[in-house]
Amino acid sequence: MTSDDPTDEISDIEDRIERLAGIAERCRKYILASKIAIGSGAALLLITILGLFGLGQTAALGSIALVLGGIVSLGSNVSTLRQTDGAISAAEARRAALIGGIDLRVVTDTPMKLV
Repeated sequence: MTSDDPTDEISDIEDRIERLAGIAERCRKYILASKIAIGSGAALLLITILGLFGLGQTAALGSIALVLGGIVSLGSNVSTLRQTDGAISAAEARRAALIGGIDLRVVTDTPMKLV
């Protein structure tokens, strides 16, 4: 390998893409959990307001906290997911440029493959 050989950089970029994909997957899981928290908090608040199960003020405050916490978590993870997707796109573009810049040669004297 020469100093102009981009294979090490391509390998590093692929490792970075894998790490970023893991981060994106975790964000998606947290986004789903946040949506569930918002929905369950809203349902609990509605049940408390209607007085269906005799739940008190503590349940109402807890449901409000659940909705607000879900909204904050949702916003944070959506933002992180967008940034991570942008970083993945940039890394993939850099990897494609490096691969496109490799001067490939045709090997003509290779033995035939046996079928």
